[in-house]
Amino acid sequence: MFRPLELFIGLRYVRAKRRNQFISFISGVSIVCITISVMALITVMSVMNGFDFQLRSRILGAVADATVASVEPAGMSGWQRALATAHANPHVRGAAPYVDVQAFLQGRGSSGVMMRGIDTKLEPQVSNFNLHMTSGSYDSLAPGSWNILLGNELAMQLGVAVGDKVVAIVPQLRATPFGSVPTMRSFHVTGIYSLGMHDYDANLALIDMQSAEKLSSLAGPTGIRLKLDNLWNAGIVAHQLADRLGDVYQVRTWMQDNANFFSAISMEKKVMGIILSLIVLVAVINLVSMLMMLVTDKQADIAILRTLGLTPRSVMGTFMVQGVLVGLVGIVLGVVLGSLLSWQLPAIVDWIQDVFHVQFLSPDVYYISQVPSRLEWGDVVWVTLVTFAFALLATLYPAWRASRTQPAQALRYE
Repeated sequence: MFRPLELFIGLRYVRAKRRNQFISFISGVSIVCITISVMALITVMSVMNGFDFQLRSRILGAVADATVASVEPAGMSGWQRALATAHANPHVRGAAPYVDVQAFLQGRGSSGVMMRGIDTKLEPQVSNFNLHMTSGSYDSLAPGSWNILLGNELAMQLGVAVGDKVVAIVPQLRATPFGSVPTMRSFHVTGIYSLGMHDYDANLALIDMQSAEKLSSLAGPTGIRLKLDNLWNAGIVAHQLADRLGDVYQVRTWMQDNANFFSAISMEKKVMGIILSLIVLVAVINLVSMLMMLVTDKQADIAILRTLGLTPRSVMGTFMVQGVLVGLVGIVLGVVLGSLLSWQLPAIVDWIQDVFHVQFLSPDVYYISQVPSRLEWGDVVWVTLVTFAFALLATLYPAWRASRTQPAQALRYE
């Protein structure tokens, strides 16, 4: 005889006879509901992961994982020692000094900006401005060159392009025969970059560090930007460097500067996961209804099996097999379809936009103009396990009711 017996009977019940086609229909509806729920959950979480990854990579492409800055307004004295101390930390993968200068830029238009003086050789260790150049050359920022790189939105505000000149006005007075006047300097625009983030594309300009020091009358950088092996180690590294460098330096992390932003994204993902998990739960409740109808329909079969020696435990196992099998089929279909949809979602959205001439995410409004999708297998495993647990729990009560069937009462009118 086929063993285990519970699995044999449960598989036989999956294929309905003619008089049980309604039960088969309900089973199909349960599979479809679970499939759609799992597919939706995987797709939505992939989209949330995509937005999180895009925003994180764009923001952290310009923001260092950690920053060492002097508490003195005159700049960092002995910054080489601080740089060597930072490099000595095993979690630090790159370090680059910088000089921040508040300035007012004048071209055909005008705008207040933050001018950042960088070392072009060391800066790629901590940021990726060099990978986002839309025109011009990142390497044009030679020491003392008085060249400048602008964000694409800032260039539009100023009305300039590569090859034009802009005038930087720094609110730092210097004495002249005509009295105290602000510092002014002309720069050549030699490059335009686009990070895709308004705060950086419209409010940040890059110059070489030597020019920034002269412009702000500093003898050294205002800080050192660090890139770590893992951005989540920023808190640990900040604590270690603060202990070694002493009170003359301040160490800040990306989490302190952007904690609320990324916490909001993480919370939104969790809330969406909970909401969609409730949808999965509703689909599983439909599985409970299907099993209860099956138990009612199979009362005579259960009674006959009980008279032949089938134990209540075996009866319970038979109907658990039925429910788990339906759940597994729905989960497998949902995982396959959800993974495929997540993988091809950007292309599908682009096709819909081209065919119907619509724009879901306008680049004039949103930082990200395309719907991103990033499938993470950890989320797929989590969805699979949670849905399977729901399906397994859904079988318990109907299976228990089936095991409580009394043969004499069930066969009384047969």
